[in-house]
Amino acid sequence: MVCIPCIVIPVLLWVYKKFLEPYIYPLISPFVSRMWPKKAIPESNDKNKGKGDCKDADINGLTTRGTAEISDKKKKH
Repeated sequence: MVCIPCIVIPVLLWVYKKFLEPYIYPLISPFVSRMWPKKAIPESNDKNKGKGDCKDADINGLTTRGTAEISDKKKKH
């Protein structure tokens, strides 16, 4: 069995998001903007900080530099 809060809470959140938030959010947004300023992440002057070297990355984003080890499980002796 599923507990009652596991059913009721998602339904109430969906009702709020779908029907109540469009009317309530404009009323509370001035208070929210005062509590949480828009500039939450400080900007840095370093232009190359977020840029990585993508030419040596494979599809998953992992670098392929260095030695690659092949597992012996797939090899037949």
